[in-house]
Amino acid sequence: MDIYKFVGILGLVIISVGVFWQKKYLEYILYIIGGLALLVYSYSIGDWIFIILQVVFTISATSHLLRSLKFKKN
Repeated sequence: MDIYKFVGILGLVIISVGVFWQKKYLEYILYIIGGLALLVYSYSIGDWIFIILQVVFTISATSHLLRSLKFKKN
């Protein structure tokens, strides 16, 4: 197994763990890390549809994280 497949599998596992996590901010952090790992994998296989999907997913998770931290601060 090459390193890119390993990173892709790791990203998938991290996102899956995030789905079951109870604390929202930690869930979003796991989504971001997993999304970035899957972005690396999708770039390595050259799949532009998957690359765009992962960019949108990671930006969305980052946005949710920032909003939850802002809400928690107030």
